Amino acid sequence: EDESEEEPKLKYERLSNGVTEILQKDAASCMTVHEKFLALGTHYGKVYLLDVQGNITQKFDVSPVKINQISLDESGEHMGVCSEDGKVQVFGLYSAEEFHETFDCPIKIVAVHPHFVRSHFKQFVTGGKKLLLYERGWMNRWKPSVLHEGEGNIRNVKWRGHLIAWANNMGVKILDMISKQRITNVPRDDISLRPDMYPCSLCWKDNLTLIIGWGNSVKICSVKERHASEMRDLPNRYVEIVFQFDTEFYISGLAPLCDQLVILSYVKEISEKTEVECCARPRLDIIQPLPESCEEISSDALTVRGFQENECRDYHLEYSEGESLFYIISPRDVVVAKERDQDDHIDWLLEKKKYEEALMAAEISQKTIKKHKILDIGLAYINHLVEKGEYDLAARKCQKILGKNTELWEFEVYKFKEIGQLKAISPYLPRRDPVLKPLIYEMVLHEFLESDYEGFATLIKEWPGDLYNNTIIVQAVVDHLKKDPQNRTLLRTLAELYTYDQRYSRALEIYLTLRHKDVFQLIHKHNLFSSIRDKIVLLMDFDSEKAVDMLLDNEDKISIDRVVEELENRPELQHVYLHKLFKRDHHKGQRYHEKQISLYAEYDRPNLLPFLRDSTHCPLEKALEICQQRNFVEETVYLLSRMGNSRSALKMIMEELQDVDKAIEFAKEQDDGELWEDLILYSIDKPPFITGLLNNIGTHVDPILLIHRIKEGMEIPNLRDSLVKILQDYNLQILLREGCKKILVADSLSLLKKMHRTQMKGVLVDEENICESCLSPILPSDASKPFNVVVFHCRHMFHKECLLVSNTVSPVQFCNICSAKHRGPGSAILEMKK
Repeated sequence: EDESEEEPKLKYERLSNGVTEILQKDAASCMTVHEKFLALGTHYGKVYLLDVQGNITQKFDVSPVKINQISLDESGEHMGVCSEDGKVQVFGLYSAEEFHETFDCPIKIVAVHPHFVRSHFKQFVTGGKKLLLYERGWMNRWKPSVLHEGEGNIRNVKWRGHLIAWANNMGVKILDMISKQRITNVPRDDISLRPDMYPCSLCWKDNLTLIIGWGNSVKICSVKERHASEMRDLPNRYVEIVFQFDTEFYISGLAPLCDQLVILSYVKEISEKTEVECCARPRLDIIQPLPESCEEISSDALTVRGFQENECRDYHLEYSEGESLFYIISPRDVVVAKERDQDDHIDWLLEKKKYEEALMAAEISQKTIKKHKILDIGLAYINHLVEKGEYDLAARKCQKILGKNTELWEFEVYKFKEIGQLKAISPYLPRRDPVLKPLIYEMVLHEFLESDYEGFATLIKEWPGDLYNNTIIVQAVVDHLKKDPQNRTLLRTLAELYTYDQRYSRALEIYLTLRHKDVFQLIHKHNLFSSIRDKIVLLMDFDSEKAVDMLLDNEDKISIDRVVEELENRPELQHVYLHKLFKRDHHKGQRYHEKQISLYAEYDRPNLLPFLRDSTHCPLEKALEICQQRNFVEETVYLLSRMGNSRSALKMIMEELQDVDKAIEFAKEQDDGELWEDLILYSIDKPPFITGLLNNIGTHVDPILLIHRIKEGMEIPNLRDSLVKILQDYNLQILLREGCKKILVADSLSLLKKMHRTQMKGVLVDEENICESCLSPILPSDASKPFNVVVFHCRHMFHKECLLVSNTVSPVQFCNICSAKHRGPGSAILEMKK
């Protein structure tokens, strides 16, 4: 197999049916193609009309000798035929219209006007020794006129639109039928070749592009309009050769294919046996023209009947523009070349065992392919992978290819079982939509259970429990555990199976035995709190943190009392539980606070003091007794101070701990002058304590009290530094006091100014206001009468005569109502008189 072999661009088939019958008795000489039918001429002078399958629809006996050319107009309603004996016929296939003429020389070509069906385009040309144009004129008479002569026989003619191209022994000419002017002459390249043996091939790609093939030379010519400034006596059109290149072999025919060319080549080769040059199979090449060369896209050698006896002139290439069909005509065979479609592409890929690409191509073109089915290609791909031993890839492709077809899934599973590869397909078996028969999944599970416990456990974890008969699998696992009762993988898997089967108690026992991390998830998920009432110790032993969190989160299901009772024989676990409970809520476990004192003292002394500080339900006498028994000084000091015995607590700090800093800190907390006195008395004969007091006492007690009591001659470490610190602290206090005084004075002045501005503002007095004494309107109803009104800053208002006269000589009056506020907001602000 040649992996580098390129896919062919065309596919081939022989035109059979009526053509086979014709060519058994006769030989093909020429053919022309219409989109609706084919017209085939033979060496015995017959013209056959064929459908595209090669069936004969009509037969014409034109001449007893070879038909040289058949021409059809674009409508397919008129046909021109010429033969070797000089006969020319142009007639309507569906009308009585007909023209007959017999010349004294062989007529090689005939071409009817492309729009011959129209009355004003009744024209055709013939070519023998001259190129004659026949036009139907007045009285339906045909008038001939010579277009060209004197350069040998006319070998080929192609008419497109208003342009006629023909080839003679000297080269190719193009005539513009509108101006009746010849616009170009393209000479032959290789004049050594006989023009009758190596005829010229002409083909119009479009209305302005002519392709010429002669010998082994190809020219692509473009007809262009000449600019008005260049006209003079020249035709208004000219021809430019846009591409020109040589081929390896002699050209028998050519046709356009998009921007490429299809070239039929006549090939000669040296026989290996006789070492004589002989005819080889003709080639059909697809060529991409380039500015200075060409690129071969594909090349196919055609096995036509009788190719060993054929010459270059015996082959012809005709094509159908609309369908990209190419007809290779030889005397004994007609072969049709078609562009390959997706079905052909998939066929080639399958032939080359490129199943992945074939499957992809089928998926992309599933609406257009007719011959192949995606499923069939996929199944062939799976079989191919299995044959190559790529079992995992084959199993993976099953997901995509088999889809939801349960029958095919089950068939493939049994096939994998036969080759011992159930493990390969197990990860890809469908688990929902579709679901296979339980037997399939059980078969896979048994396969793993016999050889791979870990794989078995993985499948049990991944597969839903309703895929298989749980009872059967449980029994199989139990049987295996009889051989290996301590196998943790099997035990864990059995617990999962019990869970699927809702036998949670059994699953819980196994999880606890295995100390498996999923035990808490199992309890939460299935609400198994009633099953763990007697298993609390096991849970705590496994993971005390998770167990305590779970128990505290579910107090309504397992009470605090029940947990404490279960842990009675395991005080260390009991402490963990009660400590976590206390952290969550200081009051929930208050009945156990007395018990917790002993538990903290035994198992967690660092947290004892915080517990004593936070608990309000702890019996202090019991706590003090335990702390004194165990000589817990810090805890005892705290309890003594909390019970009001601060002097004993301070004494214990000084005597037991001998920590002056802690003693000072304690005295600061209590803020009791007697404690400071006791501290000074205790420290007076201990120089290090004196140093500590001097460094820390300055902000709480006058340092002079301490300094006066120091005995003369006592050596105190770092005394100078301590005295300097006392002075610095004193200076700092003075500075703070001065700063505070400045701030206070500034604030007082600011507030005084604000009050003055406020009191200077007027107060609105109107008819709605009343006298706070007589309760009558403050303003008289008759505004012309004189009246006196007193208004205070408290907004109380009085008639002058209603206001009580003060006994004091002070000029300041006060509101009777607000008189309790001495010189408050009730000071008089306004007296109104009229």
